Amino acid sequence: MPELRKDPVVGRWVIISTDRGRRPSDYTSQSTPRDANHCPFCPGHENQTPPEVLAVRHDGSAHNAPGWKVRVVPNKFPALQIEGDLERRGEGLFDKMNGIGAHEVIIESTDHHAELSTLSVDDMALVLGTYRARMIDLKGDPRFKYILVFKNWGEAAGATLQHPHTQLIAMPIIPKWVSEELKGSRSHFEMKERCIYCDILQQETADGRRLITADEHYVAIVPFAPRFPFESWVLPRKHSSSFEALSDDGLWQLARMLKETLTRMNMALNNPPYNFIIHTAPCNDPWLLYYHWHIEIMPRLTKVAGFEWGSGFYINPTSPEDAARDLKNAIPAAVPG
Repeated sequence: MPELRKDPVVGRWVIISTDRGRRPSDYTSQSTPRDANHCPFCPGHENQTPPEVLAVRHDGSAHNAPGWKVRVVPNKFPALQIEGDLERRGEGLFDKMNGIGAHEVIIESTDHHAELSTLSVDDMALVLGTYRARMIDLKGDPRFKYILVFKNWGEAAGATLQHPHTQLIAMPIIPKWVSEELKGSRSHFEMKERCIYCDILQQETADGRRLITADEHYVAIVPFAPRFPFESWVLPRKHSSSFEALSDDGLWQLARMLKETLTRMNMALNNPPYNFIIHTAPCNDPWLLYYHWHIEIMPRLTKVAGFEWGSGFYINPTSPEDAARDLKNAIPAAVPG
């Protein structure tokens, strides 16, 4: 069974998942993408994945068979294990618990060669709605404190398959970077009685230098202090702490903004590998006044090396103002659906 261990100095939790270290050369451990004829995520290969936990299907199509539009399956070699109890315990001064959680794969399309930005707005909204459905379902498990949705696109970003997919991990602890965001957001709120992300939105839309694009529902910006060149954030204009609280209309509007933002990035940077992460409130605090859900997109154009690991500082060779200008000019404002 995987194990969670806590660093006693900085409070960081680490997953010790030895089964993944010994996993066979299957779809989660490929170092290069498989072609469509050998891809376990392609239609007709459903028996190569664990049984689906959710699928958006054409009427009348059978479970675990072709006929789906979006499909969710357990990760074949999960970082955390769904069965069991946490069994929190100590080992001298060290803290650890069983590696309990859920690790799922959201297969975004039947098209092996698609990418999230190439989906129609309607199809991307189906994908986002599937994220929402799985997050709502898993929040009902009292063992889980945080649900992380993330996407690795391209081998340099950690993807092990070309077929478009996202991953979801439900965890029994709140990740350290989430705790830091919550702490900073709460401090700002206690001092000014305002959400810091709402303040950022107001300033960036008024200033314009780091604004990529905006509509009446969402704003895409390059943050003031980006860790990576062309790092981009998508935020809802209306304050909300939980992604999973989005309405169907909100999902469609987000799909349109996300498609435009990713398309601009692909046009400006020649389809770079990237990581995409949904930052949302913890499971037990879905209506925080001081937190604001958002999506962070990080093109993998540089490598994190010794200085970054040793100091905690990131070296970004592109100013956010230049990055925003290039992304803004990459394509016309209207993106076809």
